[in-house]
Amino acid sequence: MKDFWNERYNDNEWAYGKEPNAYIKEKLPLFNAGKVLFPAEGEGRNAVYAATLGWNVSAFDYSLKGKEKADKLAQLNNVTIDYKVQAFLDEKYKQDEFDMICLTSVHFEPKIKAEMHKRLDNYLKKGGYIILEAFSKEHREINKKNPKVGGPSSEEEMYSLEEIKRDFSNYEIIELKNKNTYLQEGLYHIGNSAVIRFIGKKK
Repeated sequence: MKDFWNERYNDNEWAYGKEPNAYIKEKLPLFNAGKVLFPAEGEGRNAVYAATLGWNVSAFDYSLKGKEKADKLAQLNNVTIDYKVQAFLDEKYKQDEFDMICLTSVHFEPKIKAEMHKRLDNYLKKGGYIILEAFSKEHREINKKNPKVGGPSSEEEMYSLEEIKRDFSNYEIIELKNKNTYLQEGLYHIGNSAVIRFIGKKK
């Protein structure tokens, strides 16, 4: 998969555009800026946006080409981000390091999904927030009809409301809902989609 993402991010165009995810753009400005983590951040569009709002931004992805594009985008916006090239389960951050963790279209392999949620929870301070938008299990049928909308090929990598409640049971739910929305993000997220949106506050 690393080769797949390096190839996708090797193009001059940003695969998912330079603009942040719409949910991040709507919600992140509502919070006081602090230290934020963006896992699987790809070409950096969300991390760079957060930096323009005054957040101290950390991000990681296992694609070197993704980091190169993210660094370039940060330069274009006159901001800096701390972007590390590392894979899931190899990432290293301190306990209680972050005020916010943002996950957008981050889909873990089923065998590591619950473990990664626990690891990310460990990095978040008590009273910190998670903002998540990811494809719901209902999206699989949409994806079959319109591959241009993107999303993982495995339904197990997609999300359900029950899964969110289970893995983030130690969070106050600020928002949790299924949402049908139209995505227009670069070259590979185009069309109607089914997503889950979640904001949780760590108790």
